[in-house]
Amino acid sequence: MAGLIDFFVILLETIRDVLPIVIIIFGFQLLIIRRPIPQFKRVLLGFVYVILGLAFFLQGLQLALFPLGELMAQQLTAPEFIYGQVEHYVTHWTDYKWVYLFAAAIGFATTIAEPALIAVAIKANNVSGGTITIWGLRISVAIGVAIGITLGVFRIVTGTPLHYYIIVGYVVVVVQTFFAPRMIVPLAYDSGGVTTSTVTVPLVAALGLGLAGTIPGRSPLIDGFGLIAFASLFPMITVMGYAQLIAFRKNMITKKNV
Repeated sequence: MAGLIDFFVILLETIRDVLPIVIIIFGFQLLIIRRPIPQFKRVLLGFVYVILGLAFFLQGLQLALFPLGELMAQQLTAPEFIYGQVEHYVTHWTDYKWVYLFAAAIGFATTIAEPALIAVAIKANNVSGGTITIWGLRISVAIGVAIGITLGVFRIVTGTPLHYYIIVGYVVVVVQTFFAPRMIVPLAYDSGGVTTSTVTVPLVAALGLGLAGTIPGRSPLIDGFGLIAFASLFPMITVMGYAQLIAFRKNMITKKNV
């Protein structure tokens, strides 16, 4: 019964959040463009599906993904798991090797399953005429997220300032922008944005908050957030790097043939 009440509350909140989008779309179509909405019943049914899907998804986050991410962080940083004894306190960053491995694995897996990335990869493949492969883009973005989340976890463990990593990362992005193939640069920048979507964000945010809450001396507010910034930054680096490697390989093949 409590679950149904929670779902009803989430459903009402979802309707409230989606309503402005509906008003803007229908308002422009009817008042500005002044044309009837084609297949009105189908569009209306689609909005109903969107609202129900979002409501179920948000309840799923609260019931499963957020608690699961925090639980995994607590278990992987527990002294009894790392040392086999409760009395020992973790003092060195190398003691968290399983946390780094889990961060990399969860970053890669959630990105591969990210619906927004799949949509962008399909569109990029169609527009480029097959030059940009769907799996090539998805894997390069997933590797970037895996590296970024692992480095972000390392930052939480060591307690080092976030801005150092971000500044250095964007310096690398700016330098790569001048040398990467022109057609891949906009796609690389967009690839950083699509990683912060429905599947990746809940688990990554829960992992960061869980780590900051269980590691001694860390603040969930100061140290727990910031992982999403890493998940957005490093895919830009890996996608441009992927394109640079392909261009370098093509040049080498061309030189050999000549």
